[in-house]
Amino acid sequence: MFYYLLKYVLLGPLLRLVFRPRIEGLENVPATGAAIVAGNHLSFSDHFLMPAILKRRITFLAKAEYFTGPGLKGRLTAFFFRSAGQIPVDRSGKEAGQAAIREGLGVLAKDELLGIYPEGTRSHDGRLYKGKVGVAVMALKAGVPVVPCAMIGTFEAQPPGKVIPNIHPVAIRFGKPLDFSRYAGMESEKAVLRAVTDEIMYAILSLSEQEYVDQYAAVAKAEQAAEKKERRFPRAPLT
Repeated sequence: MFYYLLKYVLLGPLLRLVFRPRIEGLENVPATGAAIVAGNHLSFSDHFLMPAILKRRITFLAKAEYFTGPGLKGRLTAFFFRSAGQIPVDRSGKEAGQAAIREGLGVLAKDELLGIYPEGTRSHDGRLYKGKVGVAVMALKAGVPVVPCAMIGTFEAQPPGKVIPNIHPVAIRFGKPLDFSRYAGMESEKAVLRAVTDEIMYAILSLSEQEYVDQYAAVAKAEQAAEKKERRFPRAPLT
């Protein structure tokens, strides 16, 4: 109930008014049945814009930190995500990834839409990073199509660290559903999972026209943080 209250009364109309998103390819999202919508992730506002324009309800796998933040802000954020039916995902290791896959498959088993960001985290610089294979595992195990989606302009509208969004043109593009039935029963093959994931990321890239980086976003973020730390606190030369 709260999901539809947000979508049609509280948040959806406001988002449409502020961002005036241009929607392309909405007809590519199946009207019924299970499907995965896999998109790039540029901004915190992505969580709200896509559900606001879709005709069907979509459930996202959201990082667990959104549900465990401290203080009033943390409690409000957790309340919002829980009320909207989003699923917390622990990203701390392999076992956590398996739990996320189980949760995602549960959504698909109910013939619903599952939203996922294959990069695993927001892009810190607006580029598109290498996808993780969880999306491929779920697509093959559930036997469902994957609809590629590109958020365009949301990085400029709300870059990392910015609370109040800028007024900036936003577009949301949906590509034709990708059918991976030719790989049925091969969800344990690493090479197949990598190939499926790369095909999904290429489809997203074609829609978004971002610069692609063949590296996981989390790794790139960690390297950038280490470089910044090194510049601020350079090591003393060995004598």
